[in-house]
Amino acid sequence: MKIKEHIKSSGNKQNHPIIGYIFKGTLIALCISLTLVLVFAFLLKFTNISDSVINPINQVIKGISIFLGVFIGLKKSKELGLVSGLLIGFIYTLIAFLVFSILSGSFSFDVTLLTDMVFGSIIGAICGIICVNIKKSNN
Repeated sequence: MKIKEHIKSSGNKQNHPIIGYIFKGTLIALCISLTLVLVFAFLLKFTNISDSVINPINQVIKGISIFLGVFIGLKKSKELGLVSGLLIGFIYTLIAFLVFSILSGSFSFDVTLLTDMVFGSIIGAICGIICVNIKKSNN
């Protein structure tokens, strides 16, 4: 079913819960990310982990958060996995940037933010496709 036809065929929110799935997935990804960053911060404080691993670990945390957010958020969805996952990854990345910028007290709009948004969107889209297709094959 094409996206426009799907949206037209579902006139009210009860018939079109995809927005709720996206919101739920984004919130779950954000909560997982905050939890994992907190755990990682404790590890950094109490161990001699090199500073050179901070950026790669942050990317892994983002990837895990998006994957779990998409998987749990789209748990009941049977369609539009690519679009839903992409939106979860994109919105999560934007909100995570805002939250972590507020926590650190500095906003830095640069190429890193753009690459993070592209990375988050791609990971979300791939996870959305996988998630929806796994559920279709189980039915």
